[in-house]
Amino acid sequence: MARNDGDLTAAWAMRLFQAENLLDAGDFEACAELAAELVNGATGAKAEDARGKANILLAKARQGAGMLGQAADAARMAASLSSGAGDVEDNVKARQALIAALAESGRLEEAWNESLLLADDISNEVDDQLVGKAYWVIGNVAFLCNKVIEGLEYHELAAETFSPARNLDIWAKFNKASAAMRLAADVADAETLRCIERAELATDVIGGTEEDHILLKLNRGHWNFLAGDPAAAVETVGSIFPVAEKISPQILGEAYLLLGRSHGALGDTAEARKNLLEAADYFEKSGAPQRAEQALEFLRDVP
Repeated sequence: MARNDGDLTAAWAMRLFQAENLLDAGDFEACAELAAELVNGATGAKAEDARGKANILLAKARQGAGMLGQAADAARMAASLSSGAGDVEDNVKARQALIAALAESGRLEEAWNESLLLADDISNEVDDQLVGKAYWVIGNVAFLCNKVIEGLEYHELAAETFSPARNLDIWAKFNKASAAMRLAADVADAETLRCIERAELATDVIGGTEEDHILLKLNRGHWNFLAGDPAAAVETVGSIFPVAEKISPQILGEAYLLLGRSHGALGDTAEARKNLLEAADYFEKSGAPQRAEQALEFLRDVP
């Protein structure tokens, strides 16, 4: 209707909203396709702001689809467009997306440098929830860089800004992601278990996407593995694979990696080798060569 009335700015904004919903629904390819069109077709007086918003969505969609290098490129463009006189919140969102894409692709030094710059630049102009998300992604990078103390500190700062009463969805996602990063750093303490349980309970209340439930199973399986129960880890993670075609390559890589390590702990070397090779292959497909190398390092320990 807006297009028919010649209101191209309103039509563009509505299509941006459509892309946001595609992203939330986990339809990453459709979101990326629409966001790319919006990047090239920004209209109105604030064309740079519009392209910045579209590039943020494009970065997140490409990250979800496992196109990590292209995700970083889109996020860097969004950060550039929203810097200076641009929107402060859009700039923070763009830099969060950039840091996440760099970290997942194994470019950890770049991601950490960007994280420190973002930590210095967070101001009172930014909404508390967005500040929390920034601390959240900075903490993730710290964990990936084996800076466990810094990771715990930044996640504690993030936790202080989130409230289940204000936004249960964000609360669930933060606890789920924080548990995953703690487990990846072999931090299997009582606080990690509380993160897992809070995420599971909150997701039961709000429903959550299929990917949310898959990531919860990964966390629970990883907890079982670190708690010395690899058989339970195999059972939990194995239930993921009937819906494997709907999972992004990097998540599949993590699932196969955990499955391979669990089979190895059980002495089932054939299954361990098969799953670790699958993990390395999926990490390569997602543009995360360092994670692929880690999977191969575990493989070298299997007879």
